[in-house]
Amino acid sequence: MSKVFTITEGLENLGALRTGGQGSVYKGRRMGPMITAVKILPTPVYAENTEDRNYRNFINEVGKLQKVNEVPNPNVVKILSSGITESGSLPYIEMEYIDGPDLCDLLQPPNDRVFTIKETIRLAYQLAGALAHCHKIGIKHGDVKSNNVKYYAQTGNYVLIDFGLAILTDEERRTSIRHAGAIEFMAPEQTDGQMLPQSDVYAYGIILYEMLTGSVPFPLTGNSETARNNVRMAHLESPVPDLRIMRQNNLPRTWTAEKRDQEMQLPRWLLNIIDKCLQKNPTQRYASGVDLLDAVVEANFSGESKAGNAAVLAENERLRKLVEQFEKEDAEKNRQLASLQTLAKEIGAHFNGNKGVYESNRATVIMPKKTLGVIITLGLIFVAISLYAFFRSPASTGNVVYVPATNYLRPPYIPKQYNYDSVARAKHAALLAAKKRVWKSKKVLADSVTVAPPVKKKKRKKFLGIF
Repeated sequence: MSKVFTITEGLENLGALRTGGQGSVYKGRRMGPMITAVKILPTPVYAENTEDRNYRNFINEVGKLQKVNEVPNPNVVKILSSGITESGSLPYIEMEYIDGPDLCDLLQPPNDRVFTIKETIRLAYQLAGALAHCHKIGIKHGDVKSNNVKYYAQTGNYVLIDFGLAILTDEERRTSIRHAGAIEFMAPEQTDGQMLPQSDVYAYGIILYEMLTGSVPFPLTGNSETARNNVRMAHLESPVPDLRIMRQNNLPRTWTAEKRDQEMQLPRWLLNIIDKCLQKNPTQRYASGVDLLDAVVEANFSGESKAGNAAVLAENERLRKLVEQFEKEDAEKNRQLASLQTLAKEIGAHFNGNKGVYESNRATVIMPKKTLGVIITLGLIFVAISLYAFFRSPASTGNVVYVPATNYLRPPYIPKQYNYDSVARAKHAALLAAKKRVWKSKKVLADSVTVAPPVKKKKRKKFLGIF
């Protein structure tokens, strides 16, 4: 934990924010509610006069930094004050406290691993404006990296912070870079302690590369001196890995396929600017942040290059084809829906709005048209046969059937007409005839029987008068 000590009268020390090779940053509070950030440099000042070289260099560089606030810029942190601490006699710079995450934090979960193209272009414009503002007044930042660019939540702007390296001497800067500098963002010439405006431009290109791919071109693996030397040599000799391939490999898996394809349509002008910023030779880069800002503005707002226009046209063509495909699919779906609605009406189905489905009427019998046609045809044939048989049959009237009497040896038998009365009379006559026959049979039988006279009982004689 960093040591807490008194900074100066009227400036309260609220604790360390972070510590680096160029010094430590503390959270301070002036007399009142204002919160600030205080950069304390590691080189002590033994005498606050021009005879002390450290003090002299510090005063000269602070004088330059004070020009930063002469024309306020929303993308550059405000320098509030500077001085020597009461404890330890260390130089310090008091700056505006930017409340928000830095770019490195914005690439960590739960955020996406890479920036979208739109947000990268927004960052490119604002950071180029910050560098242009500094380079116009002769200030070279010297420590441009993703940790030193913060997103200010109150304004929604990206802000360049921490000008600590800008006020160090060349020797102090060289020592700081060698042992504690962010080697992944340092231009090749900074290895020898040089700090040029083109060095800030190089770091600008590294930041945009990192935002688009999720990684710097030459990452540091470990904190050993060998690992730092490997990165330093890569900046000097190795080509920059292909940005498009790196971005393709690191796109978030949570993005849809459509968004992934869209986010791979990188503007050519943006790729060209990054490529020029990352040239090994400083003379082949943009001369300063001013030229860099002009290039970004010209490409982004004043008309893109032909290659950039071609990329836009290609994207427009892709979107046009995609729209046509969707329209065809919608037309086909509408056609199928119309046919289904027609079929639903034919089968007597109705739409149930509550359930959102079509329901059929169970009382309705559904059969194919061919089957119905066959049934109707058979029915017509049956009717035709019946009519034919009716009109071709012999003439008839009521219950009497007339039959031709030709070729008969005897007169034809003509049955009587029968109805309910005639049948009843016939039954009654038959019953009377039967009774009459029974009566006659009984009479004949009675007449044929002879009645014999009764036999008188012979009286027996008594024997000897006893019996």
